[in-house]
Amino acid sequence: MRAVIQRVTSASCKIEGNITGEINNGFVVLLGIEDADTMDDLQWLAQKIVNMRIFGDENGLMNKALADVNGNILLISQFTLFAQTKKGNRPSFIRAAKPPHAIPLYEEMIAALEALLGKKIATGIFGADMKISLVNDGPVTIVMETKDKDNF
Repeated sequence: MRAVIQRVTSASCKIEGNITGEINNGFVVLLGIEDADTMDDLQWLAQKIVNMRIFGDENGLMNKALADVNGNILLISQFTLFAQTKKGNRPSFIRAAKPPHAIPLYEEMIAALEALLGKKIATGIFGADMKISLVNDGPVTIVMETKDKDNF
């Protein structure tokens, strides 16, 4: 799994003009899933996301996690995170998991994040054409890869 985590002051997801998810203060998480991903990858990543201390404390240091600031999550599935651009100018998405594998893991990630955070999270709709609006706070953006746990 690959995740792009953006600290935001607000964010929303629209599909055909309708808001499917909206948050204030928290994370937008763009999530890419590949065929090799497992529940172990999912659990590791969910723990990392929820416990990531990238909110400012009283001294202005990044020292607080989502729970410390009553933060929220907007989770968006994004297969394009596994784009391969080595050959030519048209990306290949062959590493991205197909829906029969990706949808159950995406749904499990929603459940895992909600359980760890102790509240509902906002989402897009898997496979939909989504319009994401956000105000990146900082800006703070973190990229994580479950196949490279030693570096995260």
